[in-house]
Amino acid sequence: MNTNKQNGFTLIEVMIVVVILGILASIIVPKIMGRPDEARATKAKQDIRAVTAALDLYRLDNFSYPSTEQGLEALVTKPTGLAAGANWKKGGYLDSIPTDPWNKPYLYLQPGAHGEFDLYSFGADGVEGGSDAGADINNWDLK
Repeated sequence: MNTNKQNGFTLIEVMIVVVILGILASIIVPKIMGRPDEARATKAKQDIRAVTAALDLYRLDNFSYPSTEQGLEALVTKPTGLAAGANWKKGGYLDSIPTDPWNKPYLYLQPGAHGEFDLYSFGADGVEGGSDAGADINNWDLK
């Protein structure tokens, strides 16, 4: 018996696999790569929901939301001037304050024009209003 037979792929088999992968990549990659703005908007919405949850916990412990002057920093560092009986959580409510996907700080107002507080990002264009990638993302539209 001859036991010297080698097992492996032929050049034709390898080329067929490479062509199939190329075809799949040409179909899938444009669909994924054409959505970075959508991904950034989704991340901003998730950030706003997470910060809103932290603000709600802060309010439960301290009887009110942080003031505009205290800002979101009150979720990380204990602010001065808390009400008597306030129970600020040791270690804070967030590890750090997130920036929006466009590397700008989230804007916070308390009291807000749309509720007890407003938390928002101006989107990719960095100015109020806009559409598509430049659309504002805020907590009052996420409810």
